[in-house]
Amino acid sequence: MNAPFLIGTNIYLRAWERGDAPAVVAWLNDPEVTQTLAKHHPVNVSAEEAWIAAAYGSERDLPLAVVTKESDRLIGGTGLHQIDFKDRHANFGIFIGAKAEWGKGYAPEATALMVRHAFETLNLNRVWLKVYEYNRRSIRVYEKVGFRREGVLRQDHFHEGHYWDSVIMALLRDEWEAPPRGL
Repeated sequence: MNAPFLIGTNIYLRAWERGDAPAVVAWLNDPEVTQTLAKHHPVNVSAEEAWIAAAYGSERDLPLAVVTKESDRLIGGTGLHQIDFKDRHANFGIFIGAKAEWGKGYAPEATALMVRHAFETLNLNRVWLKVYEYNRRSIRVYEKVGFRREGVLRQDHFHEGHYWDSVIMALLRDEWEAPPRGL
């Protein structure tokens, strides 16, 4: 493992490194990967390197790379964003960019690692997210970890010629501390 920050069973989360940029650029320019992300323009290596360099200047964001333990391979990214230390909440995001790794359980594990860090280390009370209604796979992941639907932003997202709802989901600390969620 290369400088792990949070360690799970099959993956670990670490800081982004400049050398990660080419892999991320390939993922973020792949429409199959980005169809569930709020991304609307292509990226290049220099822009991604600049994002990586700037990512750690913010006290309100905690972006991390998702890496497999077995092969030490970068497969995606996750993060807590817009961290509010007064009201004790943050926005959560995740993507697995390496399509060969989809469906292997890495997203729920990374999500659980980030949520545990949010509640047990950062002392947050609420972690929330926005997910597009057509992203049923991610909705199942979030529900498996314990997130609950809070509301819907009707026709909030335009994708492939249609308007889609965005689902707002959140997990509260006391819900996280409830009996195990089956992970």
